[in-house]
Amino acid sequence: MKNSVLFVVILILVFPLYSIAEGFLNVPVIKEGTTIKKTDSRLESTVNLSHDEAVTFYRDALEDYKDIKFREWKDATYIEDDGSRPWHSITISKGTKKQTTVIIVKDNWTWIITTLVLRYIGVFVVLTVLFLGMSISGKIVSGLVKRAEKRNAVST
Repeated sequence: MKNSVLFVVILILVFPLYSIAEGFLNVPVIKEGTTIKKTDSRLESTVNLSHDEAVTFYRDALEDYKDIKFREWKDATYIEDDGSRPWHSITISKGTKKQTTVIIVKDNWTWIITTLVLRYIGVFVVLTVLFLGMSISGKIVSGLVKRAEKRNAVST
């Protein structure tokens, strides 16, 4: 009994407990942050770090993952997961030098379906433009051929 208690104490000291680890949807969260809003699908927090420090934290935390894209926008850095993780994106705002807002959003079907619908509509728009271009081109070429045939008929 004494050995098992000692073993448990050593495990607690050596390995961090999973329940104590800071995280949301399997994404590490900056510990110094203040939570503004937390639901099952969204976490908004502010951290007392600069934008670059927060981005460096997430670059280091996510460096081993595949299908992660970092996008630099004018007013934020957008980190997107194109894989099958439970989270969809992390947005790090470019606020004041020592106050940065971090938003983590859960992956949802609305985003997935919207993307598919836009691609579906895009295909038909492209096909319509190609059809109109080819129809106009066909009419122009047909008119030129008819004129050439009339000139050849008149000259012979």
